[in-house]
Amino acid sequence: MGIVRVGINQARVNIKQASDQQGDKQTLKKLVVRGGRPLKGRIRVSGAKNSTLAILCACILTENEVVLENIPNISDVRVMLEIIACLGLHAYWLAEDVLHISGTAQLGGEAPYQLAKKLRASNLLLGPLMARKSLARVSLPGGCNIGSRPMDLHFKGLTGLGADLDIRSGYIEGRVSGRLQGAKIYLDFPSVGATENLMMAAVLAEGQTVLENVAKEPEVVDLANFLNAMGARIRGAGTDVIRIDGVPVLEKPVRYSIIPDRIEAGTLMVAAAASAGDVTLENVIPPHLEPLSAKLREANVRVEEAEDTIRVSTPEPLLPINIKTMPYPGFPTDMQSQMMSLLSTAKGTSIIVENIFENRFQVAQELRRMGAQVKVEGRVGIVEGTTRLQGTSVKATDLRAGAALVIAGLMAEGTTEIHNAHFIARGYRDFGVRLNSLGAAVEYK
Repeated sequence: MGIVRVGINQARVNIKQASDQQGDKQTLKKLVVRGGRPLKGRIRVSGAKNSTLAILCACILTENEVVLENIPNISDVRVMLEIIACLGLHAYWLAEDVLHISGTAQLGGEAPYQLAKKLRASNLLLGPLMARKSLARVSLPGGCNIGSRPMDLHFKGLTGLGADLDIRSGYIEGRVSGRLQGAKIYLDFPSVGATENLMMAAVLAEGQTVLENVAKEPEVVDLANFLNAMGARIRGAGTDVIRIDGVPVLEKPVRYSIIPDRIEAGTLMVAAAASAGDVTLENVIPPHLEPLSAKLREANVRVEEAEDTIRVSTPEPLLPINIKTMPYPGFPTDMQSQMMSLLSTAKGTSIIVENIFENRFQVAQELRRMGAQVKVEGRVGIVEGTTRLQGTSVKATDLRAGAALVIAGLMAEGTTEIHNAHFIARGYRDFGVRLNSLGAAVEYK
């Protein structure tokens, strides 16, 4: 089915203007949380941030129209929209969570520094630019400071496909003579970003590409499904091996709905448990959340699953548990900080082992300011449960740490002020407002 062109009477929102307005409204303020209020009610989970960012990069691969549904209007997404606009694509909002994107035959090859430095996912521009334009100049990416996230696997894979890559003056520069060439590539670690970059590059390469030891995250599968909807030929996404038969062009216009955000869903699940609440999450895919659901049940949290909903409640005192973060389908590193907040009041000792990022325990210092008993030894966090946290002034050091501190504020006695709230706005749409709809008391100041 083709994409119906949008009439002029349907409101276009300039992406840059919308980004500035949202930034003034939310991202420069601190969050103030008054604790002791159980969360209760129903809430709909937004579309997946990490899927959206990759799929926006994939829109570079086509000249056709794309309509994307279930898009979270968060700061990371708005920055990526500005970047692809600089490359020549035109995007505007059709509705609160629906985007229209028009491809272009006159594609630019440079992602500007001032935008690319704001988010890590800007490195996902390399693959589609190399595939579509045969050259790219992308600023070294930014994002949260949670540890080293090297580009070596991206470089290794793209070089294997025939690209010539170099780093000059803070930019990754790449070019290829003609089309990229299909190849067999083994990843030393199942990196989500490298898997996505290589998959996007390979869809327009000549011949077959086989990617081994790849990431199996739901967001990788979502990207593959989107690419296939545009005419790509990808098999095996969600397994250890992905096979891509290259095509000359992606010729199909597409309307596509992004999967629900399993990390936002997980954050809301932990918030419900931490506040001794009773919350039903709508628009979820329960199997995507099973690693978290299993650990919450182990901690004595009640988790009830239906087809596309999950209900979370805490009828009994929390129990201490042990967690090890691992690539999917293991426990997600993006939920580790939130669980540290939850376990800070579980009677007994909990052990958290961080196997993905070496700098992901920064939230521990802030939790200690609230009375948590957390000790960090290398990649191991030791949490001794305390009776109650105390509200105070803390600062978010990254996106998930910010969410963890909001959860801690919900648990604490008194008022908690969370500075650097712009980190939270990177990945959670109207986080305070939506928590308030469940009975929380959160303000932007």
